[in-house]
Amino acid sequence: MTANISSIVFDCADPVALAGFYAKATGWKQTGDADFASLEGGPVSVSFQRIDGYQGPGWPGGGKHAHLDLTVPDVEAAKKELVALGATVPEFQPGGDGWTVLVDPEGHPFCIMAAG
Repeated sequence: MTANISSIVFDCADPVALAGFYAKATGWKQTGDADFASLEGGPVSVSFQRIDGYQGPGWPGGGKHAHLDLTVPDVEAAKKELVALGATVPEFQPGGDGWTVLVDPEGHPFCIMAAG
């Protein structure tokens, strides 16, 4: 059997807002509606589905199950831009100089690291 991953889907409270955050961060195109929104423009789509009563996984707690890694040309500049879009930078940073953990507006952790 051969299977291809077509999409990565994150649970959230507000798919449109969270897809909008990542669309601004990546430059990808946002599609969808209030219950299911997607980003198109990369090797697979990234989607966000509404879950009533959703609460983010927290960081560095054990509730996270998956996260995105984003490569950027300038980590410090990207960190400032992502914070301006609504991300937060948690105190716990296990990556040293290798990567920086941020948390999106709904509480999902994601990492940024230098491209190359």
